[in-house]
Amino acid sequence: MAQYKTSVLIIGSGPAGYTAGIYAARAGLKPLIVSGEQIGGQLTITTDVENYPGFPEPINGGELMERMKQQALNLGVEFVEDKIIEVDFQQHPFNCNSENNNLFTADTIIIATGASARWLGLESEQKFLGFGVSGCATCDGFFYRGKDVAIVGGGNTAAEEALYLTNFARSVTLIHRRDTLRADKTMQQRVFNNPKIAIEWNSVVEEIIGTETPKAVTGLRLKNIKDDSTKELKIDGIFIAIGHHPNTEIFQNHLELDNNGYIITRPGTCQTGIDGVFAAGDVKAPEFRQAVIAAGSGCIAALEAERWLNSRHD
Repeated sequence: MAQYKTSVLIIGSGPAGYTAGIYAARAGLKPLIVSGEQIGGQLTITTDVENYPGFPEPINGGELMERMKQQALNLGVEFVEDKIIEVDFQQHPFNCNSENNNLFTADTIIIATGASARWLGLESEQKFLGFGVSGCATCDGFFYRGKDVAIVGGGNTAAEEALYLTNFARSVTLIHRRDTLRADKTMQQRVFNNPKIAIEWNSVVEEIIGTETPKAVTGLRLKNIKDDSTKELKIDGIFIAIGHHPNTEIFQNHLELDNNGYIITRPGTCQTGIDGVFAAGDVKAPEFRQAVIAAGSGCIAALEAERWLNSRHD
């Protein structure tokens, strides 16, 4: 067991966490990042990233996160590979306990634990993750220009992403386990009216089919839950749009969360309901789920943490 003391403890190591660390380090606050179980966050399971500013050529998501990490380390951020499993916000300085039985004591905390996509739970889904399987049409839709794709889901997110994909793909097949969509009526009508979108009703994905060399998705095996019949669908990519869940389990009894589990912050800020505790990135703002937005949020959280610390010293 080790004990760490820091002015700024950052929980999470995605774009929000790394950016918060960079800005806090430049302010001379000697921040400490606790990585969490997925170092670098969800972007590490993305292949080519084309929409992050400053990179005229595509960059692998894992490499982008590694560069952010190295930038943070070069500026003096302390980095600990561990996972926070318990927090105490009732006293100040704040205390957090980790999976490795380490104790972290901090004057301020920035929560950047992000949100995780809900997956189908198929072995083949994990096998082709990043090689034709994606959880973000906005991130990866461009790579399917002129190709055939499928999207799984029936809510507003699935409908919006299906419509978005029609800007690139030759065809989009929406796969839904029921015989009606859950999306609002306006979104449904847009889907029905789009000639590029076909719908497989009452269907679930049994298996994602692909090749080993090169590793790529080539099709799906679908099962109709009404009559148990199966069919194969030839596609080049599949997008899973059955929702995300924020990684906020350990904060449930300590911070105010919305109905979906996202951390509520004061309007226009990263400040939570507890002074000195901030939230940044997808853990508080699920609308867009873009790395550049999470990074900007991490910057704001670090600047607010600096101002809060300065106000206590005045």
